[in-house]
Amino acid sequence: MSLLVCLFVSILWTLGFLGKIKLYLSKRPLPSPTDRKKFDQDFAISTSFHGIHNIAQNQNKLRKVIWLSVVLGSVSLLVWQIYSRLVNYFTWPTTTSIEVQYVEKIEFPAVTFCNLNRFQTEAVSRFGIIFFLWDIISKVLRLQEISANNTGPPETLDFVTNHQNFSITEFVKNNGFYLNHDTLVHCEFFGKTCGPKDFKHVFTEYGNCFTFNHGENIQNKNKVSVSGRGLKLLLDVHQEEFTDNPVPGFADAGIIFVIHSPKKEPQFDGLGLSSPVGMHARVTIRQLKTIHQEYPWGECNPDVKLRNFSTYSTYGCLKECKAQHIQRLCGCLPFLLPGNGVECDLLKYYNCVSPILDHIERKGLCTMGTHNSSCPVSCEETEYPATVSYSTFPSQRATKFLAKKLNQSQEYIRENLVNIEINYSDLNYKITQQQKAVSVPELLADVGGQLGLFCGASLITIIEIIEYVFTNFYWVFIFFLLKILEMIQRTSPPQAV
Repeated sequence: MSLLVCLFVSILWTLGFLGKIKLYLSKRPLPSPTDRKKFDQDFAISTSFHGIHNIAQNQNKLRKVIWLSVVLGSVSLLVWQIYSRLVNYFTWPTTTSIEVQYVEKIEFPAVTFCNLNRFQTEAVSRFGIIFFLWDIISKVLRLQEISANNTGPPETLDFVTNHQNFSITEFVKNNGFYLNHDTLVHCEFFGKTCGPKDFKHVFTEYGNCFTFNHGENIQNKNKVSVSGRGLKLLLDVHQEEFTDNPVPGFADAGIIFVIHSPKKEPQFDGLGLSSPVGMHARVTIRQLKTIHQEYPWGECNPDVKLRNFSTYSTYGCLKECKAQHIQRLCGCLPFLLPGNGVECDLLKYYNCVSPILDHIERKGLCTMGTHNSSCPVSCEETEYPATVSYSTFPSQRATKFLAKKLNQSQEYIRENLVNIEINYSDLNYKITQQQKAVSVPELLADVGGQLGLFCGASLITIIEIIEYVFTNFYWVFIFFLLKILEMIQRTSPPQAV
């Protein structure tokens, strides 16, 4: 009973509320058909949308039809043009600009050198499986490689099982190539003498390597102010003392080096330049800066940051990605990868790290290139394209001079010395920049130009049209609202007296 009473009261209250709305709207009557027609006529005459007033004012029917056709044609062309502009914008087009900047001084790159013969002969005679072990360990630095055979020699498993405390890090550091005044015969940078203290030791797939102008000294980075002068090195590879696995790919004698930004790690995988013994390698370089746009115009992602490197690079990102997967699945961290963690022993390398690297490649867990990959391209990177020319070194007279100076035979000089010279070709750098072909202001300007060309319209015209449409919509809405209120009141129950 109480429910019926409440329902009856709510109906009365609703009817009363609707009645108040109807009374309020009745005090503001809708315009008459004559007033609405006059409103439409005034809009057609006064609007800044060209051609409308010609349709409204002309009494000649033929002229009305002609102007109507002109206006409709212009609007059709306008819609087509704006549609094509929007479609073009949302394909995210880009352009590439190339600019050459000339400077008085230019930053010299970092140069990392390695001996192609990675290990000391005496150490290899004691540990013959070092080549296979090092291939497993340095596998973390190579890109997109899946081992066809992880078993190696039969004695490998016995060695890694019985020598779990064997430190491959210390072994390579102590028995790999070294840099001192015997191996670095001469070093000169821009006319000034340099020595082993100016090089930083780094591990790569070639074992012990040494970097000139490394990133730790970035505050005092070396610059050159004259083209044709730079870094000159005379290296002794000590062929009798160092050796390598005599199979294709490791049968050379000489120096391999890579030129890179001081802010980035050296990457040898398919990118190194080599100079054989008995040769003088003249390397001329240029500095090339490349700027990529972020997605969707390009493939870079400025939000990706590296934990262990101050500057983002795809190579550094891949190393961190591999390190995270290996540390999570193996519980240790290879010493060649960045991060803090327990160093993997030989057994972990053999049983876990190597299979996990194959798993990462097969499953695509560490990918690079596109914006949604694990390691997108750098938004800004610096490269050093090089041109290398070779000549025989030393000449017959120079051979006699160096043999006497170094107290070695002439045959030793020809089979062990490598002369490398790295210079800038010009004191300039090239900037290749990917740019947005159409920006938002350019798109608005283009659309505004199309509006003005086809309809003589502007932003003010658009506001006029919006006001006209809104006013008519308001009148229609009020009309139907009054009709609905009237229908509700007719069908409502009579009120008790």
